[in-house]
Amino acid sequence: MSELGSITPAFVRSEEVAPRPAPVKTTGFVGLMRARLFNSPTNILLTIVGALLLYFTVVPAVKFLLVDAVWTGSNRTDCLSETLHRDVGACWPFVQAKASQFVYGFYPQPERWRVDLTFALAALLLLPLLIPRAPAKTLNAGLFFVAFPVLAFFLLHGGGLEGFAVSWAAELLSGLVDSLAEAGTKLAGGGVIGAGIGKPLLWIAAALSWLIAPLVWLRDWIEASGQPVWIDLGLTALIVTALVALLTGLRNGGRPLLMTLAIFIGIAVVIAALRLDRGGLPIVGTRQWGGLLVTLVVSVTGIVASMPIGIALALGRRSTIPLIRVFSIGFIEFWRGVPLITVLFFATYMLPLFLPGNFTIDGLMRVLIGVALFAGAYNAEVVRGGLNAIPRGQAEAANALGLSYAKTTGLIVLPQALRHVIPGLVNSFIALFKDTSLVSIVALFDLLGQLRAAFADPNWSTPTTLFTGFAFTGLIYFVFCFGMSRYSLFVEHRLNAHRRT
Repeated sequence: MSELGSITPAFVRSEEVAPRPAPVKTTGFVGLMRARLFNSPTNILLTIVGALLLYFTVVPAVKFLLVDAVWTGSNRTDCLSETLHRDVGACWPFVQAKASQFVYGFYPQPERWRVDLTFALAALLLLPLLIPRAPAKTLNAGLFFVAFPVLAFFLLHGGGLEGFAVSWAAELLSGLVDSLAEAGTKLAGGGVIGAGIGKPLLWIAAALSWLIAPLVWLRDWIEASGQPVWIDLGLTALIVTALVALLTGLRNGGRPLLMTLAIFIGIAVVIAALRLDRGGLPIVGTRQWGGLLVTLVVSVTGIVASMPIGIALALGRRSTIPLIRVFSIGFIEFWRGVPLITVLFFATYMLPLFLPGNFTIDGLMRVLIGVALFAGAYNAEVVRGGLNAIPRGQAEAANALGLSYAKTTGLIVLPQALRHVIPGLVNSFIALFKDTSLVSIVALFDLLGQLRAAFADPNWSTPTTLFTGFAFTGLIYFVFCFGMSRYSLFVEHRLNAHRRT
């Protein structure tokens, strides 16, 4: 017998082992509930509290908005419980009756196609910018940020042109000369010190008047012609094209020259299509604008205009030049230290007091300027946080490669800084979009302003009209804000692909 066979086992089981209990299910709905919601006493308590909150908030909201809602009707009696003999929820016929007012405000009915066309063009130009793989991003950005605002102004406001760049330059320089001459005349009669300042101003005004005399003569000749807009446009195109050809020559296959010609051809097409040379479309004052139109105009303009302002202020605050740094700090702290209501009130009612008597700014334009400056100050601090997060070695490496300050900032530092602060910037944009409701204090009726104006209609005065209107506008604000939030997450996720594991 072998040595191995002579060894007696120490233990031999005489019966089968009892089967183990089945593992806890971790997949499917039941497994998800057990693993995420009921895996500990604390989570069980939180789950019960959350379910109770949902029951006492979501269920009544759904019942009010959908189950007990009134969907058809022509006046307030169709939304009264006395008429229907049941509990009445949301009065959606009120929203249907006032839908055009919520979108257009008091914009004239025959001209509302202009608002629809503006919305359609904005969506058509914005969507390709939001799609990462869409081609011709540079051309699309130029059309959306440069050409579209001008086209939207003539579509929404109306009016035409009386000249073009040559006439505009002559008017601007003539106004400057007249202002210098008027100031010099007043100072020259104000004593020795005033005369010492006023006489040089008069000399400067006289010299400038001689210099711009050919331009003024050209403007007068254009105005005396039968087609001042087209002649001025042709002269402007000729001058600009000659300058581009002189500066760039035929580099890049003459592409800058072709782009210049294409731009002026596009301008000519817009002038002809909108008849800007013959007075343009009927003028609709901004006091007649309202509803969603005003909300989008103020918010989009504020968002787009505040970004370059914020970037410039953030870079200025980090500048080594004391004058620029002090100005940037003072500007940021001043605009962040006052509420938006004060800014709107000052821009609307106080700003005209500081302007010359013959110079006026439209009320909506004042609001847009105030909102852009206010939002720019907040965005500056957000961007500065991103700039401070970039290691100094990035700029030092760029300097070692011979890059200038502009290239280092534009190609190395700023793109990384903006990528870091996407959540903060989008948070500011969402806050600005919601803060547009404050323009009602300066007699501009945005979406909420039009809603409050609609409440004054006695034909729709019911106990549920107020809640229905605010629920409807709340849904609109939620759709826009949620869309911005989700798109920012998409952009952040895409730009930070190198950090994902």
